[in-house]
Amino acid sequence: MLTSRSRSLRRWAAASALSGLLLAGAAAAPAQAQSARSKQWFLDAMKADQMWQTSTGKGITVAVIDTGVDADHPDLKGRVLKGEDLATNKPGGQHTDYDGHGTNMAGLIAGSGSNAGGTGAFGLAPGARILPVRLPRSEGLTQTQGNKQLIGAVAKGIRYAADAGAQVINISQGATAGSTQLSSAVRYALNKGSLIFAAVGNSGNAGNLTEYPAATPGVVGVAAVGKDLKRTEESEYGPQVDMAAPGEDMVAACTSKTHLCRGHGTSDATAIASASAALIWSAHPKWTNNQVLRVMLNTIGAPVDGSKRTNSIGYGIVRPRVALKNPGDPGPANKYPLPDLAAATPSSSPSAGAAGSSKTDEAQKPDDSTTSNKQSSNTGLWVGLGIGAAVLLGVVAVFAVVRSRRRSQAASTRPAQAGPFPYPDEHARFNTRGGK
Repeated sequence: MLTSRSRSLRRWAAASALSGLLLAGAAAAPAQAQSARSKQWFLDAMKADQMWQTSTGKGITVAVIDTGVDADHPDLKGRVLKGEDLATNKPGGQHTDYDGHGTNMAGLIAGSGSNAGGTGAFGLAPGARILPVRLPRSEGLTQTQGNKQLIGAVAKGIRYAADAGAQVINISQGATAGSTQLSSAVRYALNKGSLIFAAVGNSGNAGNLTEYPAATPGVVGVAAVGKDLKRTEESEYGPQVDMAAPGEDMVAACTSKTHLCRGHGTSDATAIASASAALIWSAHPKWTNNQVLRVMLNTIGAPVDGSKRTNSIGYGIVRPRVALKNPGDPGPANKYPLPDLAAATPSSSPSAGAAGSSKTDEAQKPDDSTTSNKQSSNTGLWVGLGIGAAVLLGVVAVFAVVRSRRRSQAASTRPAQAGPFPYPDEHARFNTRGGK
């Protein structure tokens, strides 16, 4: 059985007496005797089976700073490390997921498909290890208090993950304000050799408030795209968006009774971006964090050529299969390839980036024309697979929140199209000296 969950998001100030995010369970839909893998369109689109012949993410540790990770989940058993618990206000430890969100993210990254006799859900990097860092739940707090608690805990989690040797740090959480403590933690992790990916948020159609840590210089802000290569309506837009990944109609491991859920959001997209980095890093273990990110940017794709960033999808959509096949020049080992970090780095600080403009709080209008001007050219790719089109209807209510899970786990509001995610084959080269 495939469970579809919806998440009711509301302002913290209006929910001071309740838990941070309510989970509204929807009726489970039958899986029709098909394996979960057969429903994971994004793995087919990204040609995961082909990539796994080269890399599964083995040897790479991905920290999941979230609500905990269920280490006993059938699709994650044996892949979850000890980790750290920062949620002193919740029972259990980092292996107790008080919400289900963290387990879901871990499943998208490193799910093994072992559930239900080997018919479970896979992650994009099934050989990677998960380092869980459980965040506190902001129950009964005002917006200001919630921001402070979350960002403070995320900063601690980033430092812990970097010290624990996590090459990749996944943060599918956010607050509407950053802090110097967070910025310092990001620089610390980068200097320790980690890469940090964070979801830009799900209020793109309801306020589009800039969220942190995605907007923090040195953090890779990830947006979500659908099967049509367009930014999903909920995915936030602006200068904080660095790249995009699939975030629509995502089937993955979760903590429901069926161990399987369908959902969507920039949380999912961030997990896919983190897993992409794990695949590349596993194939090139001697590369630095800067080189892995640069190759990701160099092999990025979109209906446009990717050489110019947009507020909707950043520099483009992640394509690890291209990076594994033809990575090109990884460039300087000690130069952070995105421009925002150097712009925000005092001259006395260790060099970690290249010149350019920093991320700001100003949410610019999305340039959706850049993600749709070649829609007609993708038709042949859809038809080529001969898969019937299915329409998935749902209603998603997204409100601006201090601590958005960024994942509204409900049926997609956008129509599903037949066939694979049509990743284009043209390369978009990113200046190895940094910048555009």
